[in-house]
Amino acid sequence: MIKVPLTVRGAEMLKAELQRLKSVERPSVIEAIAEARAQGDLSENAEYEAAKERQAFVEGRIAELEAKISNAQVIDPNELNADGRVVFAATVKLLDMESDDEVTYQIVGDDEADIKEGKVSINSPIARAMIGKEAGDVAEVVAPGGIREYEILDVLYI
Repeated sequence: MIKVPLTVRGAEMLKAELQRLKSVERPSVIEAIAEARAQGDLSENAEYEAAKERQAFVEGRIAELEAKISNAQVIDPNELNADGRVVFAATVKLLDMESDDEVTYQIVGDDEADIKEGKVSINSPIARAMIGKEAGDVAEVVAPGGIREYEILDVLYI
């Protein structure tokens, strides 16, 4: 069984979404289906079809979240001891060697990734290039626009 890496925050987000789907979305869809059934002929009832499609989506997402949560390997960055190396859940300060811009990214799971919040997926090219490196190392990232180089300034476990 494949473990899904998640930070503590990411696991909490998935659990909150699952709870919302089960307690709010599922009952709402059931109610919409009941209302559409009450209108009569189901063969030409657009509301019924839309509600059934929504139900399929909600149930599929619930199953997906339950699988991810049950297979989750929750990693707390505060408990990491990676001797200064870049690992999953670490926060990394980088210097873009081309533009001299400093950026900070946390390496997170696919479901948590949000570049606006400085969270990059473990499967992204930049995260893959940084894994295992330490402060002072240079990570070469193969990007669509060519190879970019980032100097790792600091690795934090926060």
